[in-house]
Amino acid sequence: MLPKNKRMMSAEFVSKHLFLFACPICHSSMKVFELKSLVCSNQHTFDFAKQGYINLTTGQIKTKYSKELFEARRTLMTESTFFKPVVETIAKLINKEGIQVKKELSIIDMGCGEGSHLASICDLVSAKGNKKVVGVGIDLAKEGVVVAAKNYSENKLWAVADLARTPFINKQFDVILNILSPSNYAEFNRLLKEDGLVIKVIPQTDYLKELRDYFFLETEKQTYSNEETVERFQDSFRFVDSSRLRYRVHLNGPLIWPLVQMTPLTWGITDKQAASFLEKESIEVTIDLEIMIGRK
Repeated sequence: MLPKNKRMMSAEFVSKHLFLFACPICHSSMKVFELKSLVCSNQHTFDFAKQGYINLTTGQIKTKYSKELFEARRTLMTESTFFKPVVETIAKLINKEGIQVKKELSIIDMGCGEGSHLASICDLVSAKGNKKVVGVGIDLAKEGVVVAAKNYSENKLWAVADLARTPFINKQFDVILNILSPSNYAEFNRLLKEDGLVIKVIPQTDYLKELRDYFFLETEKQTYSNEETVERFQDSFRFVDSSRLRYRVHLNGPLIWPLVQMTPLTWGITDKQAASFLEKESIEVTIDLEIMIGRK
């Protein structure tokens, strides 16, 4: 018997969870065909990629997010404690908010990027809560989904998909994660099970302040306000709780370039500015985030 490749593993995972899926074009039911494609009853066909993800968009979409950005982000997440307190806090919140009584949990990360957040949270929830966790990560940026599929395949499905028109049936997910990513609350409400949780993470005023202060002193990018985002969240869900998580991370020289690469905040800087910043031997970086919890 030939060893299973990532395409086959992804197709097998989807075949066990077909109840989640609806065709993104006509919304009809879907089935897996020969471990190669996901096909709806009207013959709309979506192929599994060799890297282990599936593209469920309905047209060609380009984003400004590059492979280099997502690789840099994964480097920071795996080689430092950059986001460790955040994923640990989210996993604890999921287990705390009454979800622990379920034996199987479905979690979708809307705007999953390179997948490290969802992978870590699913593993922590599973280990601490003694339950099976099914993780689904979607993002419009194919480059991020490719990185996710290459590195985190067990009990995970990775898909290129539009957050505003997701390829899933109503009320299928216990938890929706939305971490430093745009939102579509109408779609979140459609996908969420009754009494399910939405966990949204947004920047607070000091998030990456060292980058803002260095590159954007006395410009509008030096400051940040999320008041409007908070109000929209509270208007869209039954508000459960909100907590601020603020800490500092020490990064040595080799991790400074991934820091610069991984955030859209630095898209406008010049090569000269970047080179000057990279002369630092190390840096302390502030992580300052608001974690909001809502229920349907």
